[in-house]
Amino acid sequence: MKSKGFLSRDFIIQTGGLFFSIVVVFSLYKFYIWPVAEDIRITNNIQASQNPDGTFTPERSFTVLLKNYEQLACLTLMMWASIIIIFKFLRLFGEQSMIEQNFVKISRGERIMPEDALAHYKEVESQVRRSPRLGGKVLPDLILAALHRFDATRSIQDAAHAVSDRSEMAYEQLESDLSLVRYIAWAIPSVGFIGTVRGIGEALNQADMAIQGDISGVTSSLGLAFNSTFVALLLSIGLMLMVHLLQSRQETLIIDMEDFATKKVIALMKTPASEESAISYT
Repeated sequence: MKSKGFLSRDFIIQTGGLFFSIVVVFSLYKFYIWPVAEDIRITNNIQASQNPDGTFTPERSFTVLLKNYEQLACLTLMMWASIIIIFKFLRLFGEQSMIEQNFVKISRGERIMPEDALAHYKEVESQVRRSPRLGGKVLPDLILAALHRFDATRSIQDAAHAVSDRSEMAYEQLESDLSLVRYIAWAIPSVGFIGTVRGIGEALNQADMAIQGDISGVTSSLGLAFNSTFVALLLSIGLMLMVHLLQSRQETLIIDMEDFATKKVIALMKTPASEESAISYT
């Protein structure tokens, strides 16, 4: 369906998306989240020292929630996955636009006979070669498969099977292309769990200070533990929703492409042994 390797469009999008996500998220942290979180920490310490009776409630902010490295990593992964998913949605919209293309040019009432299948095949293949936007698209591939099988076997049923087989292959390819996104969806909560383990470990290391009455270190470490888990789970839920929507759109696309190829190509085929109207697969 499409080129593979280090110069493929998918590889460029994935690699470029990763570097873009790292630069954007790290810049956001360096110039906004970390400075604001540090200002809040200093302000809280000053106000806490001015209220020794313990009535002071520390200020909470989303910058405090996101300030740790685990949250930085989760946001970077989320942005990376979002870029990949947006690219795949755009590609699906491009695939859907192929329905408007007139690949097999025949007059009204005309049928595709076995002896004409090769000529139509070459015509569609020529269109694909002349137009770069048609390269690697699902619908032209389905039509070419149907015409090629019809020319080789002179069987409408075999041509329909060719469309079905290519549709299944196209869907499996689309599913395979989601492997990286699925890995990221697994990695985000895992990174959050790392923050949880690190925060609990740091809290346990400061247990002696808590026994002596200074619980600031323990609360800070527990904040890391809970905040990293909270952020990771929220991002994971959002990412899985996007993956679900993308998969649903992919399934709809393949069904539409197969239905179009069946109605606009297979249904127009006729063999000499069958003088009645062509088989309808509606």
